[in-house]
Amino acid sequence: MAVIDVDNGTTFVRSQRYIGERVTRALERIDPTAIARAVEILLKAPQIFVYGAGRSGIIGRAFAMRLVQAGLRAYVIGESVTPIVRQGDAVFIFSAQGESYSSIQTANIVRREGAELIVLTSKPGSKIAHTSSHLLSIEFEDDPDQPRYAPLGTLFEEASLRLTDGLIAELLRVRGETEASMRRRHAIMV
Repeated sequence: MAVIDVDNGTTFVRSQRYIGERVTRALERIDPTAIARAVEILLKAPQIFVYGAGRSGIIGRAFAMRLVQAGLRAYVIGESVTPIVRQGDAVFIFSAQGESYSSIQTANIVRREGAELIVLTSKPGSKIAHTSSHLLSIEFEDDPDQPRYAPLGTLFEEASLRLTDGLIAELLRVRGETEASMRRRHAIMV
């Protein structure tokens, strides 16, 4: 078996630093009132639905799981046990580019049903951004190092996970929840 040269970890270390620094800068530019409004919408909703296509969907599933563990009623759109979205519910859509057909169709249905629509995207001028009742935008400047150190949607996904984990922390604070109360709602896996 051939040994792979990992250049003494240099690329790994540069990638981790690059991702961490870029994500931190992008999140620091988000207006705290936008976060407060998202928390308000999520707290008010009788049910919260989460949607994302592809890799964004993976981050969305993690967020939905944490919402349930925080004591809220949350579902992932597309699962066979997900109920119908109704007026007053909240839907949280993750869409990096904001142009995927499935995300736009989901957003259109949500708006037709009268639910609140929170959109998290890196493109505030995208089609899906214009459908939202509340927009959270994580923007990254163009950078020639991005394809090497954070290919495809890596920056958006990393930032989305950190942003939604911060939303969870805020929801826990407002609801008086703790890690212990979350743990009691954690799924038991065999």
